[in-house]
Amino acid sequence: MDAQSFQLPLFFDLAAVFLMAITGAIEAIRRQFDIIGLCVLALATGVGGALIRDGIFLQNGVPAVLVDDRYMITVAAAAALGLAFGTRAVISTRLIDLVDAAALGAYAVVGAEKTLGLGLGVVPAVLVGVVNACGGGVLRDLFVGERPMVFKPGQFYAFAALIGCLVYVPLRRHSGLEPMTAALISIGVTFGLRVLSLKLDLSTAPLREKGILSSNSRRRKIGRRGS
Repeated sequence: MDAQSFQLPLFFDLAAVFLMAITGAIEAIRRQFDIIGLCVLALATGVGGALIRDGIFLQNGVPAVLVDDRYMITVAAAAALGLAFGTRAVISTRLIDLVDAAALGAYAVVGAEKTLGLGLGVVPAVLVGVVNACGGGVLRDLFVGERPMVFKPGQFYAFAALIGCLVYVPLRRHSGLEPMTAALISIGVTFGLRVLSLKLDLSTAPLREKGILSSNSRRRKIGRRGS
């Protein structure tokens, strides 16, 4: 089975939309938006990456989000869930981080697979996969007036999506694994790397600093060595 003859089940795309939309809804509650603001932020976060993928990069007809009603139904369900449980969820930032990490991996794989399905190569597949994974988060941050997370030093986010895509594309094209198995492995790698960076406080550093660890992490390490 070659890369052009397989299509990931729609479940992967819808699951990523749902998870990302939930993070948007909870962020809206955290910032005390009204119901309209919550719905708009859930929509932008949930389908932003897919719209950028289909509308700007792949341009393979009308974006799937506008063709299939299930995308909007999924966003509506996420917004409703955010309304029902968001006030409790905002207490746990760890929960939001886990949901976001799961969505990151799923969207990365979906973007890479859709690109391969059009007959494009490795580099475009990785690029679109990363943009697909991070696009919703970028729109969410812009809508709330913050510098997007992908542009700031911090725990691995775009980097985790990049590694997930770099794992998926070779597995998909050269390993002989079932496509579903390759997808699940890549999602697991992305999720694991993102969670590990949060747990161990691994983060990227500003360009004026050298090394992968931030100055805070480096100072903590120096402090531990000195104590």
